[in-house]
Amino acid sequence: MASDLLSIGLSGAKAARIGLDVTAQNIANAATEGYVRRSIGLTEVASTGYNQNVRDVSLSGVRVEKIVRNADAFRQSEVRRTGSDTARANAEVNGLSNIESALEQSGVYPAITGFDAALQKLKEDPVDTSLRASVIEAARTMGATFQIAAKEMDAVGKGLQFEASDGVTQVNRIAGELARTNMRLARAADASSDQTALLDQRDKLLADLSQYGDITTSLAQDGSVTVTLGNTATNDPLVSGGATRMLAMTTAADGTLAYTLDGAALTLAGGSLAGQQLALGKLAQLRGDLDDLADTIVTRVNDAQGLGTDRDGAAGADLLTGSTAATIALATSDPAKIATAPAGALKNSRDAGNLDAMRASLSVADPAGRMDAILFDISATVSGRTVTRDALATISGAARTALAAQTGVDLDTEGVNLVRYQQAFQASGRVMQVAASLFDSLLQIR
Repeated sequence: MASDLLSIGLSGAKAARIGLDVTAQNIANAATEGYVRRSIGLTEVASTGYNQNVRDVSLSGVRVEKIVRNADAFRQSEVRRTGSDTARANAEVNGLSNIESALEQSGVYPAITGFDAALQKLKEDPVDTSLRASVIEAARTMGATFQIAAKEMDAVGKGLQFEASDGVTQVNRIAGELARTNMRLARAADASSDQTALLDQRDKLLADLSQYGDITTSLAQDGSVTVTLGNTATNDPLVSGGATRMLAMTTAADGTLAYTLDGAALTLAGGSLAGQQLALGKLAQLRGDLDDLADTIVTRVNDAQGLGTDRDGAAGADLLTGSTAATIALATSDPAKIATAPAGALKNSRDAGNLDAMRASLSVADPAGRMDAILFDISATVSGRTVTRDALATISGAARTALAAQTGVDLDTEGVNLVRYQQAFQASGRVMQVAASLFDSLLQIR
């Protein structure tokens, strides 16, 4: 009996020591990103009774069955899903906000209204050189603002493409690290401290990967994970065991992006890559709208010019050149070349009939109204996407809080555990002392 008592005390001391080690590890890693709180799983040690009588059970103490990671797979999956949606919304809103700034700060709208105002002022005295020079300068300013808007939008597009390219690189890097982690998990001992560290690393990599794209996971018995990114026609996984597939990005002529996984077209619904793709799609649409507006202004002004006579009595020539926002510019800087008079009018004619026709043609096209619609389009889109992003961020924050409550380290709780395991260790030591005293007493019997 005394021998059994020693074994029981020894098993209790070993279990308490491991509990102290795990608690100390929790406290040391309380601020470590991705660390999941550990606890020990204890089980009773039992053996069959004496004389091979299996119906009798001899209780022989306690042992540590496993080290438990306090992580809920469902909550982790929910954090990844909501985080992926938030990352997509953040990337899209950031891109759209930059587009909005590029259009508003370029000053295209006031330049268009300034050109119309200069034409209207010229009607007061069609042969006045200063008024004609004002129209030329207003046209120059309008062309310059269109070019500035185009350059700024190009810069936003290149920035989004660079971020997406970097995101693709990061996805391939994380996939490679996940594959290596899978191989190490396959070789790790079940419930060992090495395995729990690898599982922390696996979960951290999955959380990082979900920031770039929407992922689905399938866990194996040994803890290794199969990861599917987005949707492809073949549904091939990004990571399977120690193997990975390559994510790639292609850029179309209009600046929009497309993704492929080992050559198969890939559709992303979440993550920053999807957000950048959506922002570039909106940029391409707005750039097309701006180019159409610039082409309309050039066409309307030049068509009206061709139907009139300039101040020198010559047939009207093109006032503007170009067909896109990036190419619109003045065709002439000579104020006399503005064709204000109707065809066939004499030199220095004060007849502003053709100028009226030019303004009427521009009024029908309503360039100021169209530019205002472009600005309203991007502004409303940013406002709507911002509301969506804020709602998704709230949902994602709630999911992270719920997970942190389970996986995070509470220093107060760990402090209590330190005292508990210390007392258990001391009590187990006392049991062994009692067993030793019993032995001494038995040995002293004569």
